[in-house]
Amino acid sequence: MGKIIHLHKLREFLKSTPIFRAKDAELIVKNKNYSYLMLHNLFKKGEIKRVTKGWYSFYDDPVVSVFCFKPAYIGLQEALSFYEIWEQETNVVLVTTRKVRVGIRKILDSNVILHRISPKYFFGFDYLKYENFFVPISDIEKTLIDLVYFNEIPGKDVLKEIKKQMNEEKLKGYLKKFPQKFRKKVYNLVV
Repeated sequence: MGKIIHLHKLREFLKSTPIFRAKDAELIVKNKNYSYLMLHNLFKKGEIKRVTKGWYSFYDDPVVSVFCFKPAYIGLQEALSFYEIWEQETNVVLVTTRKVRVGIRKILDSNVILHRISPKYFFGFDYLKYENFFVPISDIEKTLIDLVYFNEIPGKDVLKEIKKQMNEEKLKGYLKKFPQKFRKKVYNLVV
């Protein structure tokens, strides 16, 4: 009887969060080996997906991987897609301060691109509703800065749309944290 209660509690918890660690299951079940067995069985049945090592989700969407690399946010072209500025199909792009291997990773059968940024430049994101949860996504102004920072400057049409939607004062405030030469480069794109 206890096993069924644990499984029910575990399923309820797992459905309430976009992503969870094996450690979370252990805290609910209160037995490390049994919690791993339960996760393994749920994974084999296809009820949960393995996102990265030690992280799982009910969602089959690589966007949830942003929570595996905290502190992190969704940025660059993927952020522009959220704001309906970028219309091309894009991979999930994550910006993190963690010392992780940057580049393309295969997560949930999709490509996820990881970029590393200095902690002093880690700001300028909001939590926006996505599916049944909220994800950190860079705002328009920080997305523009990151596009220049990572040397992925978009075409004129995209820049024109960014300019329409951005807050110039907010952009100026953000740029104060960067060197003068970089500020000029960003500002010249949208004036």
